Amino acid sequence: MNKKCRIILYVLSIVMVVGCIAAVARTQGRTPAAKEPAAETGTGTEHTETVGEAEIKPAEEENETAVEARETEERADATEVTEDAEAGGQADADGSTTILFTGDVLFANAFKAGYDANGIEGVVAPELLEELRAADILMVNNEFPFSDRGTPMADKQFTFRCSPDYVKALSEMGVDVVSLANNHTLDYGREALSDTFASLDGAGILYGGAGDSAERAKQVQVIEVHGKKYGFIAVSRVVPTADWKVENAVPGLFTCYDTTALVEVIKQARETCDYVAVYPHWGVEHQTYPEANQTQIAKACIDAGADVVVGAHTHCLQGVSYIDGKPVFYSLGNFIFGQSIDRSAMLEVTIDAAGGVSYRFVPVYAAGGVTYPAEGEQAEAVLNYLDGISEAAVASDGTVTEE
Repeated sequence: MNKKCRIILYVLSIVMVVGCIAAVARTQGRTPAAKEPAAETGTGTEHTETVGEAEIKPAEEENETAVEARETEERADATEVTEDAEAGGQADADGSTTILFTGDVLFANAFKAGYDANGIEGVVAPELLEELRAADILMVNNEFPFSDRGTPMADKQFTFRCSPDYVKALSEMGVDVVSLANNHTLDYGREALSDTFASLDGAGILYGGAGDSAERAKQVQVIEVHGKKYGFIAVSRVVPTADWKVENAVPGLFTCYDTTALVEVIKQARETCDYVAVYPHWGVEHQTYPEANQTQIAKACIDAGADVVVGAHTHCLQGVSYIDGKPVFYSLGNFIFGQSIDRSAMLEVTIDAAGGVSYRFVPVYAAGGVTYPAEGEQAEAVLNYLDGISEAAVASDGTVTEE
């Protein structure tokens, strides 16, 4: 090789070394540009050839733009998640708390068919499910035991039970507390009721109105939201036989044929709770207007310090009245119960940060074993019906007021 060629090669090698040093210097202290996926480059390997600065800079800027776009998207996603979490009502926004009450819930044949086929959305429509989960507190009447044990009560027309495996459906609905004080939780005997306690405890769901001792059956279920305590008391005036009463046998139910014990429990709850709700199982099935004993029990509850009374058992809607400024919702009818429900309603209670309380009916119905929110003329018809059978006023948006 002649001298001229050696000189040319030597100069070229120096140029290449200098170019490499300059490239390294430009990238020092910077976050490496995100590597584009191979599928987008059209090659199956990373490109490693040394290229000029004019070619490198646009690629770096493109990668930096991609990183910024991705970071913007991630921030937007985080904001959306936060907004979804806050959609549980106005609680996080203004300090208010939302409580939902529903009527009777039965997990039987229609429920199992829908749930086994489509999960919880085969039982509760997605748009209604969203509303249930958004509430700070959701309470329902659990009209059956969770158990695979026991034998049906003799000479009882209807006896219900459901496998403990399905307790997850309550969790998926967003249920926080249930009433077990009704005329079906001992349908399959005391073993089945004990299984119910275990199932609910395992799911982290509170229960009232039944227990393995009188003290436990009468226990107030307390849920704290934003520093305020909300107490829930479940009780029944409908049991098939006297031995269902917890005073006569355990496990058993808290009853109020005599309201003395109930009044005492309410008074005790009033001392520690900011808001007290009583959930009685009472009345006559399929009867539109309350019995005298319902109004008498309601008056005793309000006099003792209850803020609201919400009834169940009639399998139909009953009206609303006010006693000394506090509302009594005599029955919310059915919520999940068989194939169809012509008309029913949830009760939405909103307590603002200052302690002000508002009440609103949310009309619902069921078809094909699925419970849906009622809308349009159907919702209007339910609210007009409730207004017509109530002493209180029910507005076109479902709002309930004393006058």
